[in-house]
Amino acid sequence: MLDTEIRSRPARLDDLPRLTEIYNHYVLATPITFDVEPVTVAGRRDWFDAHAPSGRYRLLVAEQDGVVLGYASSGRFRTKPAYETSVEFSVYLAPERTGNGVGSLLYRRLLDELAGADVHRAYAGVCLPNEASQRLHRRFGFQPIGVYREVGRKFGRYWDVQWFEREVDAA
Repeated sequence: MLDTEIRSRPARLDDLPRLTEIYNHYVLATPITFDVEPVTVAGRRDWFDAHAPSGRYRLLVAEQDGVVLGYASSGRFRTKPAYETSVEFSVYLAPERTGNGVGSLLYRRLLDELAGADVHRAYAGVCLPNEASQRLHRRFGFQPIGVYREVGRKFGRYWDVQWFEREVDAA
């Protein structure tokens, strides 16, 4: 009998090909990421290595029956030292797994794991329009703080990005 429970766990290096596959869907088919060319597994290695099983920068996957359904991360917000207690959240799901709670599972676990990790604020950028992502962020206490108008050009047009923030260390 198959185990149909969806579980979250820290990402492993052997997940990187699947994480890259999921990400490349969004590169090729949506404006959600501003990468315009597919990335390679080797090209994503530095990104993967920037995350750790503990500390501020985490990378979690959701899996079911051994198949990775998506991932969420907290990563460096900016490189200057004074920003070190701020992180940027991201979530990417296999396109067939959106809208059924996988993103919520990942964000809940990510926020739980960041408790006590000396993270003060979390930020997230949402390419507009994207009602599902806006709802997800609001559900987890992120508040809209502004919109960068026409900040990225992809697919021959300009896109806005709405920014959200949330306090983490007082949660």
